[in-house]
Amino acid sequence: MANVTVIGAQWGDEGKGKIVDWLASRADAVVRFQGGHNAGHTLVIDGEVYKLSLLPSGIVSGTMSMIGNGVVLDPWALRDEVAKLEGQGVEITAHNLAVADNCPLILPLHRDLDGLRETAAGKGKIGTTGRGIGPAYEDKVGRRAIRVCDLAHLDDLEPQLDRLCAHHDALRAGFDQPPVDRAKLLEDLREVAPFVLRFAQPVWKRLKKVRKAGAKILFEGAQGVLLDVDHGTYPFVTSSNTVSGTAASGSGLGPNSTGFVLGIVKAYTTRVGSGPFPTELNDEIGQGIGERGHEFGTVTGRQRRVGWFDAVIVRQSCAVSGVTGIALTKIDVLDGLETVKICTGYRLNGNVYDYLPSHAADQANVEPIYEEMEGWKESTVGARSYADLPANAIKYIQRVQELIECPVALVSTSPEREDTILIRDPFED
Repeated sequence: MANVTVIGAQWGDEGKGKIVDWLASRADAVVRFQGGHNAGHTLVIDGEVYKLSLLPSGIVSGTMSMIGNGVVLDPWALRDEVAKLEGQGVEITAHNLAVADNCPLILPLHRDLDGLRETAAGKGKIGTTGRGIGPAYEDKVGRRAIRVCDLAHLDDLEPQLDRLCAHHDALRAGFDQPPVDRAKLLEDLREVAPFVLRFAQPVWKRLKKVRKAGAKILFEGAQGVLLDVDHGTYPFVTSSNTVSGTAASGSGLGPNSTGFVLGIVKAYTTRVGSGPFPTELNDEIGQGIGERGHEFGTVTGRQRRVGWFDAVIVRQSCAVSGVTGIALTKIDVLDGLETVKICTGYRLNGNVYDYLPSHAADQANVEPIYEEMEGWKESTVGARSYADLPANAIKYIQRVQELIECPVALVSTSPEREDTILIRDPFED
């Protein structure tokens, strides 16, 4: 049995939540390996809607769920999310949820800094969620972070607070803000510590044991490859590596453990916030696709920008992340369109590109080259086999996999868990 790593192969919001939930019901453990509570995964199970930001999607199905060391953890957000899911009848205990004891914490001072910077940036805003993700990662690599394990040693925290506050107080002074209230910070940490420590443990050790037993592990990524801090549309990216290779470092298992890499790909393209978007549609077609697809951010509620499917960026994402096969989602949103378009390349300064250039100005100025295909009038909603799909929808799927140079393993035809066409089983590969 293979392990499976799930990543987004566009700008996030590809429908990872449903696919991970579908796979989690067949896995023995699910692991989040990067990002924070800026991720947004929506699950629909028997008509009930569950919205997750930090917890692994497997928690709803009762699968053992772990938050790996590559995640930055807001302890108060974790407590709120657990309470919300428990209110929906989901049981969450130390038996089915583990949090890596070496996870860095997102603190109120990180949220403060995130907001201050974005407000001051003016036209340079990058559209962060304002949840302190970036500043928390900065403190991690700057060796100033307070981690989950520190919650059990708060009486010994003064030297770490000295380092942390020396950095943040200087930054806050530049924004004409008062120094960090250390006493309040310690008080808040003491209050939340017992809750977080219930779940804290060496996740790498737990995973080693699970793997040794031959269990199936599902690694769950957040955001998408085009938001990767190295490979994305920099600087309009997130603050972590979102590619599949991060599953190893962000969980504590080696790179030979990540198995089948499943890239989640929406049948069109969306993006939240600022940054280049070559195939963006600012017309009635784009508005219609957005309305049918309910394109609003799970975390922020912001309306997503909508465009035609961009085979160039997905092919690039599949290459840099070693994608084995893709799960194509929201094919049903394209039902009823007379014509559908796929971007097959870009024009820039008289040249044709088969990849997205690295410089932000070039990314903003590329002109998409489109291939048009005949749409389909029939509904694809709820289809569970290839035979249930319209002929033109099948042609579209086949053309997508040709252009991205990667096979389609799954097709999702509605938000419901079981409305999924299985072409290639990632766990059996």
